Amino acid sequence: MKAVLQRVLSACLKVDGKIVSEIGKGYVIYFGVRKGDTEKEAEFLAKKIVNLRIFEDENGKINHSIKDVNGEILFVSQFTLYANASHGNRPDFLAAEEPVRAETLYRYAARLLEKEVPVRLGVFGADMKIDQLNDGPFTMILEKRNEE
Repeated sequence: MKAVLQRVLSACLKVDGKIVSEIGKGYVIYFGVRKGDTEKEAEFLAKKIVNLRIFEDENGKINHSIKDVNGEILFVSQFTLYANASHGNRPDFLAAEEPVRAETLYRYAARLLEKEVPVRLGVFGADMKIDQLNDGPFTMILEKRNEE
């Protein structure tokens, strides 16, 4: 399971030209599910995400979590995080989980995050357009592999 986390001042997600989700200060998270991932990986990443201390404190040090700054999350499913372009120029997505299972784990992870901070969702499987104002920029890639 992989999460690309970007610290933002704001973000807006549209589908078919209509606003579906908006957030202020917080994270835009692009979330990918790999074949074989389980709830265990989702639980690890959700806990890590809400406790990461990557917002500045009053002294300019990155010392606050998203909870500390009353931030929000725009949580976007993105199977392309498991693209493989090592052979040729057209990537394959064979490592990405099947859509039904991927959506189940995406929604499970979203519910875990929602226990701690406000979460707005993308539209699973849709062609989404996302405007975001990155803060920093500060981008992290978090990954938890199924150890089975």
